[in-house]
Amino acid sequence: MVYKVNVVFLEDEHGYYVHCPELPGCQSQGDNFEEAKANIKEALDLYLSTMDKDEIKDALNKEMLTTTMEVKVA
Repeated sequence: MVYKVNVVFLEDEHGYYVHCPELPGCQSQGDNFEEAKANIKEALDLYLSTMDKDEIKDALNKEMLTTTMEVKVA
């Protein structure tokens, strides 16, 4: 079965940090976007290999909504 997984990429001066909100602790990093993308794919594969099918279905069958908001900083 194929699932879509949300991943969040955050860039800083050291490269990219990436994590999957649906899978606590599933995270990685990379010096550039492509490296971070490949690394989180490997992390996802390893993480999911430790779970049974029902655990995977429960973890990845959640609706996630995201938005961008403006905030005023004093």
